[in-house]
Amino acid sequence: MIYRRKTYRIRPEQLEVFTDFFHMYLYPNQIQHGARLVGRWVNESKDEIVAIWEYDSMEHYEQIERMIKQSDLHTKARNKRQELGELYLDFTQDFLTSTTDLQKGSQAPRHITAVSGFITNQDGEVLLVRNLHRPDTLEMPGGQVEEGETLEEALHREIAEETGATVRLIGITGIYQNVTSGILCVVFRGEYLSGELQPAEGETSEVVFKHITKENAEAWITRPHLRSRLLDAREPSYLPYEAFRLRPYELLSRYEAKKEFS
Repeated sequence: MIYRRKTYRIRPEQLEVFTDFFHMYLYPNQIQHGARLVGRWVNESKDEIVAIWEYDSMEHYEQIERMIKQSDLHTKARNKRQELGELYLDFTQDFLTSTTDLQKGSQAPRHITAVSGFITNQDGEVLLVRNLHRPDTLEMPGGQVEEGETLEEALHREIAEETGATVRLIGITGIYQNVTSGILCVVFRGEYLSGELQPAEGETSEVVFKHITKENAEAWITRPHLRSRLLDAREPSYLPYEAFRLRPYELLSRYEAKKEFS
């Protein structure tokens, strides 16, 4: 593995503009070509942003850079930068290698658990969002589970943050593993209860209810891995789920496995 550290020097008042640009253009172009974002940080004075990316090798990095420069999103990013003017003052980058023995089993596993929700209203329409870093598609709301949260708590929080909605969760409809980025996503089904729908600043640009069928799903959910989990969730079957604590054992919640019949 190699790591690329890219440091941008910005004017503090440009932080929000730069962040929106990063999520709309830089992040998705890197991710869709195989780069992995380790993290992104801003200093206390908000005039310096550091992003660290992970690649399999220097050859992997160079291959990704060639593909990015040939992409439509790269052209759009260049045009947007001209429109915005001085997005950053300057930048530097260098490459790092880990001091840890990289043999298999020598590093702690790095996995992310995420949740997503198939949420419907009284008319059977599905709650969908358009994320700033995935502007080409609509998708079910959701996000990463934070330390100490149950899956349910994380999904309630993410849906409220991304859409403004309060929901009731019914059960789990599927589990999906992104081996490339180490993300395990658990999808719940639920019902919309209340709340005025509104996008989250810096995260979502659109929040809507759509009538989704097998025939029109591809028109709204353009990415196959996002579409398959939504189509699975349309089938009213549920997996068992438990959340618990140990020492002493405490059952926090449980959903039973079931299948609904119309």
